[in-house]
Amino acid sequence: MRPQPDRFKPGMRLVKQKPSWPGWATVYLRLALGLGFLSAVGDRFGVWGASGSPLVAWGNFHNFLVYTAKVNPWFPAGWAPLVGWIATVCEIVVGIGLIAGIYTRILAFLGGWLTLAFALGMAFGLGIKAPLNYSVFAVSAGSFLLACAAPYPWSIDALRNRKKSEAAGAVLV
Repeated sequence: MRPQPDRFKPGMRLVKQKPSWPGWATVYLRLALGLGFLSAVGDRFGVWGASGSPLVAWGNFHNFLVYTAKVNPWFPAGWAPLVGWIATVCEIVVGIGLIAGIYTRILAFLGGWLTLAFALGMAFGLGIKAPLNYSVFAVSAGSFLLACAAPYPWSIDALRNRKKSEAAGAVLV
């Protein structure tokens, strides 16, 4: 078996490999995190049912904004709509991006900071048990881990990297 060179050089042959366990794990983590972000957004717009329905946290955007004010006690109450909308837009972008696998490393990193901020807000606004019960710290840690992981198979990132390799003169076998 020939030793593999450390760096890619134009014209070098690349062997297509089947995704390994780390590859499968990153796909699973991307989907779990992305769907989790989008599920939370759906809840605040009533997708999962009305307020008071089983397993519905908010049921409408007004209830979400009330909750936003509780978990952000350091902001004036009048800032809740702005903070709520910023969080919602960020969660939509991160959720869709992770599912598609586009800019995975960047969006996973941003998702990690977003959920860490949410976990700390829950801890200060509601007590430490709330973010622990809902595993918000674990979601944040998973996002940071995804940002450090590689490869990202079955993603737009993988397609872009493949096209870059082909453009540089690599031959895929």
